[in-house]
Amino acid sequence: MRKRMLAGIMGIVMMASLAGCGSSTGSSSGEGSTAAAGEETYTIGISQFAEHGSLDNCREGFIEGLKEAGIEEGKNLVIEEKNADADMGTAAQISQSFVTDDVDLICAIATPAAQSAYTAAMDADIPVIYTAVTNPIAAELATEDKKPVGEVTGTSDELPVEAQLKMIREILPDAKTIGILYTTSEANSVYTIEEYEEMAGDYGFTIEKAGINTSSDISLAAEDLLGKVDCLTNLTDNTVVASLATILDMANEKNIPVFGSEIEQVKIGCLAAEGIDYINLGKQTGAMAAKVLKGEAKASELDYESITENSLYVNQKVAENLNITVPDTMTERAVEIFDEISAE
Repeated sequence: MRKRMLAGIMGIVMMASLAGCGSSTGSSSGEGSTAAAGEETYTIGISQFAEHGSLDNCREGFIEGLKEAGIEEGKNLVIEEKNADADMGTAAQISQSFVTDDVDLICAIATPAAQSAYTAAMDADIPVIYTAVTNPIAAELATEDKKPVGEVTGTSDELPVEAQLKMIREILPDAKTIGILYTTSEANSVYTIEEYEEMAGDYGFTIEKAGINTSSDISLAAEDLLGKVDCLTNLTDNTVVASLATILDMANEKNIPVFGSEIEQVKIGCLAAEGIDYINLGKQTGAMAAKVLKGEAKASELDYESITENSLYVNQKVAENLNITVPDTMTERAVEIFDEISAE
């Protein structure tokens, strides 16, 4: 691993942003950061596939997790952040730029970013730590026994599908059909759809799905799907989540509730969600990255990890707008209840 040794106190200047390779997500220049004499200083490239609440929370948590482990911007850490704006080609370019920059570690947020990062870094001796990858096995980042396929590991945000189905049934006792929009090229989404289809019958539901290729397909796919279903449930599908505001507007016009998969989606207008805390997921990922940077373990020696606890989030304002009564038993166990709809 290429760790940089600094003698004395010196400024650290981040390398210039990759021209034409996605947008910056508040990347730090590292100017004015210092390290004590002899202290190891690290450079990390963060490749985020798309800009939306859950992935932003992963990034924030990741940086916090590093800080808790003693690796902090302005002291002994420089971060290069790049956002692919949900474009696979851009994600690949970003990953290659980090390899060219010879960073110490790549943090890849979401499955397409993780796959691109590992492909670019696998022969460059640069470890990849991913987060928000629903199924690392299906994404070919881990073996069936959860072992890394190389110098790549991280955390999974696998959705609690059964808990979500139970929640929907409790809130909508008469509903029969759940609609799901998903991107056909996202391994995470395909895997989660299969889980929904396997479990839906146990709760009296059928699943109606609509696959898209790009965000330009969403309006037509959503319009068609909304004419066939009693509600929608949303995955952590990056392309779909990036257009969630549009989907919510269309669903609200038809008085059809939309369920989210995490807290940020509920804040902006989904009725409720049984989901995980993406800040905590990011912190867990940061702790894993710190172990690798400090030489305590190689990425290839760390099985990927998951958060096993999920939490209920409810938006009472949305329920009011849809004339839906959320049972008291649910509001009593909800971790957070929102009384307004936030702008993105």
